Amino acid sequence: MNIRAAKSVAIVLASTALVLIAEPAHAFRCGNKIVRDGMHEQQVIQACGEPTTKRFIGRAIRGVDVPFVRYRTPGDLVYRTPGYSHFVTEVIITEYIYNFGPRKLMRRLLFEGGVLVHIDTIGYGYLEK
Repeated sequence: MNIRAAKSVAIVLASTALVLIAEPAHAFRCGNKIVRDGMHEQQVIQACGEPTTKRFIGRAIRGVDVPFVRYRTPGDLVYRTPGYSHFVTEVIITEYIYNFGPRKLMRRLLFEGGVLVHIDTIGYGYLEK
């Protein structure tokens, strides 16, 4: 293998490794901890500290589906059927905004029923007085 081909292979391997270790779009880093969808409010506060602003958005009605799992025989395949009890519940929607300073992006987090469901990037932060 010549030098040019070896460099090409190394570049492809390095870029593949970077893609594989990149954080998903629905997550961000707070210090050395990763915050992602599905985390509870207290877990986010533990990772990032108190938000710059916290605001009650409102309430929403969400459907909940409890899955039903069946085992044919021990050691056999598991198959799932659609939920046996589909019901609705009211959840509280809360918004947190984290300002990480003028050189980093601010994050807007939406919680439904205390669980993180959406992360937005809302531009660069600012210096707090």
